[in-house]
Amino acid sequence: MRAAANKQIRRFDARDAGVVGEILASSPQAAAWTVKSLEQLNKRGELGWVIEDKKKVVGFLVARAVVAEAEILNLCIAPEKRRTGLAEALLDTAVSELRRTRVDRLFLEVRESNTPAISFYEKHQFRETGRRPGYYRDPAEAAVLMMKELTG
Repeated sequence: MRAAANKQIRRFDARDAGVVGEILASSPQAAAWTVKSLEQLNKRGELGWVIEDKKKVVGFLVARAVVAEAEILNLCIAPEKRRTGLAEALLDTAVSELRRTRVDRLFLEVRESNTPAISFYEKHQFRETGRRPGYYRDPAEAAVLMMKELTG
């Protein structure tokens, strides 16, 4: 567990699924996952972290690693806690752990209209590598593909 000024980062537990589902429900720009899907996250071999503020889960990050590559599947912070450094702390923790497991590259995709997220990832050395037209629904729009080198 990592602490950052009253904040704690720890690995996701299936018991976190309900509150993570609530965070997702309040974040229409995030990938929509069911609570049932979240409960199965660890069983599917995905890697999850949550960040707590005063012992309440206020954000999470989920990734999937395959050999030397990983992909961020979801990163979301409760709306009232955004722009407070929580996403950065989660991303830093995930990147550190992925590097330790010899992951060389980290990928993600984000809605092209989600300019705050794109700016956040660019600030953290992700670069655009392509686009997938029509990838997202409700509303239909392209995904911006991004990648960060974890070596060097």
